[in-house]
Amino acid sequence: MKKLQSLFIGIIAVILVLLFAVNRLEHASGMAGAKVLNIYNWGDYIDPDLLKKFEKETGYKVNYETFDSNEAMFTKIQQGGTAYDITIPSEYMIQKMIQENLVLPLDHSKIKGLNNIHEDFLNQSFDPNNKYSIPYFWGTLGIVYNDKFVKADDLKYWRDLWNDKFRDNIMMIDGAREVIGLGLNSLGYSLNSKNNQQLNEAVEKLKGLTPNIKAIVADEIKIYMANEESMVAVTFSGEAADMMAENPHLHYVIPAEGSNLWFDNIVIPKTAKNKAGAYDFINFMLRPENAAQNAEYIGYATPNKEAMKLLPKSITGDKQFYPTDQMLDHLEVYQDLGKEYLGIYNDLFLELKMYRK
Repeated sequence: MKKLQSLFIGIIAVILVLLFAVNRLEHASGMAGAKVLNIYNWGDYIDPDLLKKFEKETGYKVNYETFDSNEAMFTKIQQGGTAYDITIPSEYMIQKMIQENLVLPLDHSKIKGLNNIHEDFLNQSFDPNNKYSIPYFWGTLGIVYNDKFVKADDLKYWRDLWNDKFRDNIMMIDGAREVIGLGLNSLGYSLNSKNNQQLNEAVEKLKGLTPNIKAIVADEIKIYMANEESMVAVTFSGEAADMMAENPHLHYVIPAEGSNLWFDNIVIPKTAKNKAGAYDFINFMLRPENAAQNAEYIGYATPNKEAMKLLPKSITGDKQFYPTDQMLDHLEVYQDLGKEYLGIYNDLFLELKMYRK
C-alpha cells in the first residue's frame, strides 16, 4: 500500500512539474492566455513599428501571419484551425464572409474613433452600417508608366495599352478580377458584369493585348518597374506608390474609362478567441497618429480623415492617390460574383494566360 501511495505521489509530482514547465514556456514565448492577439493580414501591410507600439501599450503578444490572396485567407478561416482574432479582407470577400457566417457582428459601443473615418468610406454596399467591418485602407487599380520611355498623353485610357509601341513592355498584375475587369472597362462595361457575351468580348479583346504583355506577375512587379525592366505596369495604387518611391521616373494614372475602387477592412473572424484584444487593435488603428504613420509607411490611401491632416500635402494632394469626387464617380467596387461567375472569371483568365505566346 505504501508503495502504491509513493507511486501515486510521484506521478502527481511529475504532473505538477510538467504543468509548471509548460506554463513557464508559454509565458517565455508570449503565448499565455488572452494576452495573445492573432492577426492575419496581407504581406507588408502594416508598419512593423506599430505592432511593437501596440504590444508595448497593451501588453499583448502579437502573432502576425500573412496571406497573398483573399481566396487563400477565406479558405484558411473557413477551415478553422488557427483562431485568428483579426483579419483584413477586401470588400467582395467581406460580403462573402458575411454570407458564410464567418465574421462576427461588431459591438460599436466598444469601438472608439469610428468618427475619424470619412463618411465616404462608411456604410458601403458590401457592409451596410459597418455592422461587420472597419475601414483600413482603400485605393484603385491603374497604370504605372516610366517617363523615360512614355509620354503622359500616351496613357490616359485602358485602350491605350493596346498601342504597338508597348509591345513586350507591359507588366500585368496576376489577378482574374483585375485583368478581366480592365478588359470590360475598356469596352465600357461594368467590371462586375455577369453578361457572358460581354465577358467573351472582353477576353477576345484582351487576347489582342498579349503581344504587349511582358509578364503576368505578383509582388515582384514592384522590383521590375523600379529597375526599369518594363515601360508600363498595371497594378494597385499602393504598389505604384512603392515603385515611385524607388524610381522618380515612374508615374501612376487612373484610366478615364473607369476602374476598380477597392476597400480593405478589419473584421473579427467568428472563431476569434481574444475579442477584447481585437477591439483594442481596432481602436489603436483608428487613432489618427497611428493611421497616418501606417499610410505613410504602406503607401495606400487612408480612409481616416483626421489622419489625412497629419500627412504631407505631397501625399494627400496627389489626385491619382486621393481622387476627386468626380474621379470617384467613374470607379466601381468589386461585388461578390457568386461561385458560378467567380469560376467563369477564373476560367477566362486561365484561358487568357494559356493563349499568351
